Amino acid sequence: QVQVVESGGGLVQAGGSLRLSCVASGMILSIGNMGWFRQSPSPGKERELVAHIISGGSTNYADSVKGRFTISRDNARNTVFLQMNSLKPEDTGVYYCICDARTVSTGPTYRYWGQGTQVTVSS
Repeated sequence: QVQVVESGGGLVQAGGSLRLSCVASGMILSIGNMGWFRQSPSPGKERELVAHIISGGSTNYADSVKGRFTISRDNARNTVFLQMNSLKPEDTGVYYCICDARTVSTGPTYRYWGQGTQVTVSS
């Protein structure tokens, strides 16, 4: 089994910064993609991909966070980070870490989710 644990959320004023961390642990053979989704409290808004990074380092960001957020990872520690700068009230939400991992050498890759960490940006 794989456990994914996020940390670093909190309350910050608009224009401020936060850094999220996420560690994957367990019987992990390899990890491909790691990243962050967020769920806005706005009614009807779907969970959206914020950023992801593959093991080789290539990254992808949602248009709404480009230039403000930076994703990085430490492959040796199965850890992914999300540096969030110039935060806006619309960045408020629960941020979920994802980890696409393989636990058996001949098995498939599964997506594992963290429990989420709350980010609140006040205006």
